[in-house]
Amino acid sequence: MTDSATIRKPIVSVSSLEPATLRKFPWFCYHPFVRRTLVAVVFVAVAGVAGALAYSALANEREFERLIAAGDQAVAADRRFEAIEAFSGAVALKPDSMLAHLKRGASYLSQGELDAALRDLREAVDLDPSALLAIELLGDVNASLNRAERATERYEAYLALDERVARVHYKLGLSRYRAGRTAAAATALQQALKLDPAMGDAHYVLGLVWRDENNLPAARRALEEAARRSPASQTAPREALAEVWALEGEHGKAINELEALAALDPRADRLVAVGLAQARAGREDAAVLTLGRAVDRFPDAPQAYAALGHVWLTSAQRRGDRVALNKALEALQQAASRSDASSDTFAELGRAWSLAGDMQAAERALRQAVARVPVPPDAYRQLADVTARDGRLQDSRDALLRYATLVGDDRPLADVSIRIADLSMQLGEPALAVRWFDRAIGESGPNAALQARLADAAWKGGDLVRAHQVVDEGLAAEPGNRPLLQLKRRLPAP
Repeated sequence: MTDSATIRKPIVSVSSLEPATLRKFPWFCYHPFVRRTLVAVVFVAVAGVAGALAYSALANEREFERLIAAGDQAVAADRRFEAIEAFSGAVALKPDSMLAHLKRGASYLSQGELDAALRDLREAVDLDPSALLAIELLGDVNASLNRAERATERYEAYLALDERVARVHYKLGLSRYRAGRTAAAATALQQALKLDPAMGDAHYVLGLVWRDENNLPAARRALEEAARRSPASQTAPREALAEVWALEGEHGKAINELEALAALDPRADRLVAVGLAQARAGREDAAVLTLGRAVDRFPDAPQAYAALGHVWLTSAQRRGDRVALNKALEALQQAASRSDASSDTFAELGRAWSLAGDMQAAERALRQAVARVPVPPDAYRQLADVTARDGRLQDSRDALLRYATLVGDDRPLADVSIRIADLSMQLGEPALAVRWFDRAIGESGPNAALQARLADAAWKGGDLVRAHQVVDEGLAAEPGNRPLLQLKRRLPAP
């Protein structure tokens, strides 16, 4: 009994524990041996869980590395779809891996899947804002999407971290040029060439910058250097150089350059470029021979017929030559018969028919010209002339309005504005006439004749205050102007 009683009696004192707590644990939990055993079991369990987690993490890391290596091998073997699949597996294992997003984004970019590339490369840069390759490729994607300003921002971010890379200075210059920031583009391109003077592409784009800045000698030097450093298969620098020679008035050198290109790359458009350059230089006979050769060699090329028709039409207009006009019509009709004929071709055909006196045929061709895009603005002006001859004032005025819209501020519009205003008066729309007389005066400057017509339009439009104001302004400049004095006497009081 004593032994049993001794066993049942707790060895440790639990007097300090609360009764509720005592009821939760059996008495033997307070035996020292049992406590040590429990601690050991817990330690082993924790160690087991930690080991399992460590093993799982190691296995994941090895699988991640395997997928990255498999993706790299697929890229090297040009198996892009396999590469994307492998890198996608790596992203699934480690969504916060900059490397996985970078490699998959680069693969998407090489496949031309720009939206997917954009998402991955943005994520890569967000995960590591100092990842230079990710920043550069993100700039490349934006450039491919024609987002020049966004591309510029990315290349500038790259160069803020490392300004020693000529390639990125060149890309920055190119994106600035595409964004219309020519002065800033020149700075970046010059820095690229300072780091790598042999970079032919940088010379080429710098030449385009100087051409657009109308610095033709600098443009020519840059393009000559680009042509010297570029492989013979790269024709863009030589094409731009020929254009600069022509702008400088060196038509012979421009033609020589274009002839060299045509010899290297005998295509219809090359011969057309030579023929048109010869025509601009006043060598019409040589142009006709060159373009005739283009038609013979490339009978399915509408641009060859269109260019030949253009040369004959220019000659016919200058000389009043009916034979040349007939040849122009023949060539232009041949060009217009093709399904891919351009709007310019139909516009020239309309001009040729108008010169020949066939207004119905002229209008048909011009209607076809304005139905295609891009529309040459002069097609609308010619259409206005044709419809005005037929007495269709509304059609004529509407064509001139479309012409003015297309031209915008790129060309002088005073004469067209006056025609629109006069037609609006004839159509009983004096308020619209006021607007266009105002534009004509704003562009060409005030003169008494236009001010009298503007005041008359304002009067007929019900704006007597404006009519008196215009008359008074005109008389202040020419006190003795008879039309203005007569109009002032006729105007009712405002």
